[in-house]
Amino acid sequence: MAERNGQLKSVVIRSFRRFSERYFPEKAAKNLKSDVEQKEEESHLGCLESLPVDVQFLIMTFLSPVDICNLGATSRYWRAMVRDPLLWRYFLLRDMQHWLSIDHLTMPDLELLDAPLVSEHESLEDREEGEEKNREVIFDYMSEYLKGCPSCRQQWLPSRPAYELLTSFLQYLVPSSEPRYAMFGPGMEQLDVSLVTRLMHAPDLLPVSGTPQRQINGIGSGISYLFNNQHKFNILTLYSTNWAEREKARLQQQSISNKLFIFEGTNDWGHPVVIPAPHVQKVCEVVDGFIYVANAEPGKGDEASEVAQIRAVLNCVGDSTAKPLLVLSCVSREPEAASDRAKHRTPCVYMAKRLGLPQLSNRWMVQDTVAESLAGVLDGIAWLLKSSGVKI
Repeated sequence: MAERNGQLKSVVIRSFRRFSERYFPEKAAKNLKSDVEQKEEESHLGCLESLPVDVQFLIMTFLSPVDICNLGATSRYWRAMVRDPLLWRYFLLRDMQHWLSIDHLTMPDLELLDAPLVSEHESLEDREEGEEKNREVIFDYMSEYLKGCPSCRQQWLPSRPAYELLTSFLQYLVPSSEPRYAMFGPGMEQLDVSLVTRLMHAPDLLPVSGTPQRQINGIGSGISYLFNNQHKFNILTLYSTNWAEREKARLQQQSISNKLFIFEGTNDWGHPVVIPAPHVQKVCEVVDGFIYVANAEPGKGDEASEVAQIRAVLNCVGDSTAKPLLVLSCVSREPEAASDRAKHRTPCVYMAKRLGLPQLSNRWMVQDTVAESLAGVLDGIAWLLKSSGVKI
C-alpha cells in the first residue's frame, strides 16, 4: 500500500508540473531571465502559485477536503489543480484505510482504483474546460472521496422526502415495540476479548435493561439494552456451537463445524451454498435487523464462507431487504501507537468489499469496533436503530 501511494504521489507531482508549466510558461523559462525580471513576474503571481509544484502538493496534503475545495474557488489555476483526478485518487487511497465507518450510501467504487495508474484522461495536461465533464464521468475520484469521507459525507447524503418526514413524525407519536436484532459472526467467537461479555458488563455505555423470559417462536429472547437511557432494544446472540467447542477451537486456532447453517454444496464458481438451520430461520423471520460481528484482525476471515452465511440469513425470509445489516468490524484491542492502527485491522472499506456488501439490496453499514473498549459500538447501534425507524 505504501509503495502504491508513493508511486501515485510521483505521478500527481508530474501531472502538476506539466500543467503548471503550461499555465505559466514564463516560469519554465525563468532560468533564462535576470533576477530582477524573475522578481517582477513572481509579484504578478499569487504567493502559492510562485511555489514549486512539489511544495504546492505538500501543502494540499495537509488541508482538509473542504479547505481544498475552497482553495479551488480562488482562481482558475487552483480550480484546475484541485480537480485533478489523480490528486483525489491519491487522497482516496491514502485516507480510506483510516475511515471508521462506511455504508451503502457512502461506499466508494473501489474498481476505480484498479484502473491504470497513468492515463491521459487523468492528467491535467491538455485539459480544456469543455472536456472536463466527460473525463470526470469515467474517473470521478473527487466525488468518490467526498461522499465517503466522514467529515464530508453528510453533505452528500440524499435529503429525506417530505412523506418520509411525515412518516417519521407519526412513528414518533405511536409507541413502537422494542426492536430485536440477531447477532452472529466469527468475531463473536475468535477474538481474545469477548464482545458480548463486554457489552453485558458496560452499564455506563449500554445499560442492560433486562433479560425477559418470553420466547421468540421457541428461541430465547436474548438481552435487552438501553440506548441513551431511553431507547430499548433486544439482541439475540447466535453462536455456531457450544462454549466448550468454541473455546477449544479458539485456543488451538482451528475451525469448527457451524451449526447455524446447513451446507448444500457449491455454486458454478465453486463458492459454498448454505441455508440457515431451522431454528435460525425462525429467528430471522421475527427480528428487525442483523448484527454481523466480523473478525477484522489481519489474516483472519474466510471470505467465501462469510459471504455465503450473510446472504443466507438475509435471503431466508420474504422482504428481507427491509431489514438493515450492521457489521461490527471488530478487533480485540487497539494498538498502542495510533499510527499502527491500519496495520492491525482490515479497514472498513475493504471489509465491506470482502463481505460482498455493495452487491446487497439491504441497507448496511460497517463500523470499526474494539471489543476491549467497545469503541464504535454506540455509533453502530445508533445507525441500526435509525434504520429501524427509531427516532434518536
